[in-house]
Amino acid sequence: MSLVRTLHHFPLDPASRQARLALGEKRLPFNEEVIRYWEMPPAFTALNPSGLTPVLVEQTGDQTLVICEIRAILEHLEQQAPALDLLGATPGDRAEVRRLLQWFDRKFDNEVNAYLLHEKLEKRLLKLGAPDLGAMRQGRDALRQHLIYMNSLLDARDWLAGRRLSLADFAASANISVLDYFGDIPWRDFTAVKTWYMRIKSRPAFRPLLADRWPGLAPASFYDDLDF
Repeated sequence: MSLVRTLHHFPLDPASRQARLALGEKRLPFNEEVIRYWEMPPAFTALNPSGLTPVLVEQTGDQTLVICEIRAILEHLEQQAPALDLLGATPGDRAEVRRLLQWFDRKFDNEVNAYLLHEKLEKRLLKLGAPDLGAMRQGRDALRQHLIYMNSLLDARDWLAGRRLSLADFAASANISVLDYFGDIPWRDFTAVKTWYMRIKSRPAFRPLLADRWPGLAPASFYDDLDF
């Protein structure tokens, strides 16, 4: 019996992008269902009562498995396709990858996305008026601090968590890529991060993200440029 995967996601949601990158890197075929999550569609909230994307649905014959939200999805994919390991080979590697996943899913999201993406993206989707310049300034200041930290890691490592590409790189690039869509990354000031992002951006798994567009929200001119 064949397995059919469907990822319910929003293209400019960093968590959804993490799932797409992991699925693409592991070469696991999947269908896509784009969700306007802010409208709380009943069919989607029946899958995930929190109303948050992404949700992965796997159908095998008459059996359905629903995996809600990004950490559960990533752990599931690691178990389902272990041949291409993205979590790390040793306990130390896995601990560092999980630490950085938590960093981006919580700290980065709370300190950067809660300001920049809320003002530039969520307010637009929810029709809440013009961006607040003070909040955007706070988000940009926090973003610089995170980029300084990433730069320090990448000056000492091949990839964010160590010598191998991992889920930590996908968590970081998923967040960075949405901010880059809006032109908010000061690439000139962070050489190591820029070099790392160029490597990530050139991977086949990343190409679908570069084609993302949302009506009324045009990307920065260099968003899909591999040699930016």
